Amino acid sequence: MDPSQIDLIILATSSPNDLFGSASQIQCNIGAVNAVAFDLTAACSGFVLGIVTASQFIRSGTYRNILVIGADVLSKWVDWSDRSTCILFGDAAGAAILQSCSDIENSILNFQLNTDGHYSSHLSIPYQDNDKPHSFLNLHQGSFKYLYMNGKEVYKFAVSQVPLSILKCLNSSNMSVDDINWLLLHQANERILNAVAEKLSISRDKIIANLSKYGNTSAASIPLALDEALQESKIANNDIIVIAGFGAGLTWGTIIVRWKEFTLG
Repeated sequence: MDPSQIDLIILATSSPNDLFGSASQIQCNIGAVNAVAFDLTAACSGFVLGIVTASQFIRSGTYRNILVIGADVLSKWVDWSDRSTCILFGDAAGAAILQSCSDIENSILNFQLNTDGHYSSHLSIPYQDNDKPHSFLNLHQGSFKYLYMNGKEVYKFAVSQVPLSILKCLNSSNMSVDDINWLLLHQANERILNAVAEKLSISRDKIIANLSKYGNTSAASIPLALDEALQESKIANNDIIVIAGFGAGLTWGTIIVRWKEFTLG
C-alpha cells in the first residue's frame, strides 16, 4: 500500500512529542498526503479504542483505509528513583491498517467499551500548579508530575472488570469462552494475564504474551504482541482472538476478531 492511499491516521498515545498532538507529524513523515490525522488519548486502552473508532469510520463509509498506531514513551514520565513503577514500563510502537470490506468479510465481530472516572486517581500523570502565581496575572502555571500507579487497586480493577467485559462481548455475539482460540490482553503484568484467563477458565496456552521482553508498553503492547504472534505463526486463518485493553481513566474494553489472512492491495 502506498501512504497516499491512507485516508485517516489515529495515533493512540499518552506521550506525544507535542502536547497538541503528534499524529500530524507522522502523517507528514510517512507521506500520507491524503490522510486526516489526530491523536487519541486512552493510555493502555488506547489501541483498542483506536481500532473501534477506526471500524466505525469505515462502517459509516467515511474512510476506507485507516492507519491505527499505538505508541508510548513512558520512560520520560516515570520517576527513575521509584522502583515500584520505573522497572515495569517500556517504550514501544505498533500499528495496524484497517480496510473497508463487505459485511461477510468483516473480521471485527463485536466490541464492548467502558469508562469509570471515579477511580482515575489510581493510575495517572497528574498536573500540578506551581506554588507561586504568575507575577502579574491571576493564574498559576505548572507542570505534569511523574506517573503514579496504585498497583493493588489497578490489579483488583483489571481482574474483576476485564473478564466481565469479555463475557458481555461474547454473550452479545452469541459466542462462548470455548470459541476463543487466543486471548490477547494489554501486557500489564503476568499476574493479571493469568488471573483473567483463570476467571474465564481459559488455558494459559491460549494467552498471547511478550511481557517478559518489553514490560508494559501502554498503548503499544497489544499491536506489539499481536505482531510477534503472527511472526511466530501462532495465529491461523479464522482463529477467534479476544483482545482486551485496560488502563488509566479508568478505561477498559474488548474486541472480538476473526483473523483473516490477507495481503495488502
